[in-house]
Amino acid sequence: MHDPVSALSEAIGAYLRAVALERGASPHTVRAYRGDLETLAAFIEARGAEPDPALLDLELLREWVWQQNAAGLGASTLARRTSTVRGFTAWLARTGRAPADAGARLRAPRADRHLPRVLTRGQIDGILAGLDARAATDDPLALRDRAIVELLYASALRVSELVGLDLADVDDARRTVRVMGKGAKARIVPFGIPAQRALDAYRERGRPAIAAQRSGAALFLGARGARESTRGVYALVAGLLADLPGSGPAGPHALRHTAATHLLDGGADLRAVQEILGHASLGTTQIYTHVSAERLAEAYRTAHPRA
Repeated sequence: MHDPVSALSEAIGAYLRAVALERGASPHTVRAYRGDLETLAAFIEARGAEPDPALLDLELLREWVWQQNAAGLGASTLARRTSTVRGFTAWLARTGRAPADAGARLRAPRADRHLPRVLTRGQIDGILAGLDARAATDDPLALRDRAIVELLYASALRVSELVGLDLADVDDARRTVRVMGKGAKARIVPFGIPAQRALDAYRERGRPAIAAQRSGAALFLGARGARESTRGVYALVAGLLADLPGSGPAGPHALRHTAATHLLDGGADLRAVQEILGHASLGTTQIYTHVSAERLAEAYRTAHPRA
């Protein structure tokens, strides 16, 4: 049985050799392609998805494009990276390394379609009401799922930050969590009373029923007692968002986008939102001001009689 990490690395290496030998690409072009594909590989690893070239699919590739876009990547760079990945997936299919060309319909977002997915307040309330109903049965996994979603929305955490939380990272007195962000930078992020209640119920009646010897200090656990994975959280949130209208990826990052936008809609200072999100650059956070402005404009167009 092959190692999927090695399989992905081998496939990237083989593709780059083919580009150089069969197409006569310059060393500069090959280096650019390598960087683009390594970015995709890093995203797949961070997402917890299976790093096997045969398992690439369009939804995963679209999630990568939107993540790159939300990080502030320039339009020309994003277009080049998307083109590189399309060439790679076409080659995978052509050489029998994948059953189909996963990237055939992959496109970089148009200049006027660069905003991240944001849920409405009504959609968030509906999701949380459904989770409350499930958690009312005291099913341990339902208690965990409610606590996960409440905390993702309350604190705008990255999924990697959420699954990395330990029990000691929660400060109940201050209602904050200590998270380890990108570049191993720690920050303190607040959460509200509903998240506090969900965490209390999970820690009191959910986690003890799931915990096993291998659980260690992990806050959120999978069904078998190990630390919950990014893939598990992605599956949970994607399932909750699957039937909701809206464009953009339907993963945990949508809750982060939503929390940031709702904070700004409510009057939060942009620099405070930057601190909560853990953005190194204020420019990255400013995408949410565009989201809020578009939402305001849409509300005006819908409600004003002379819009």
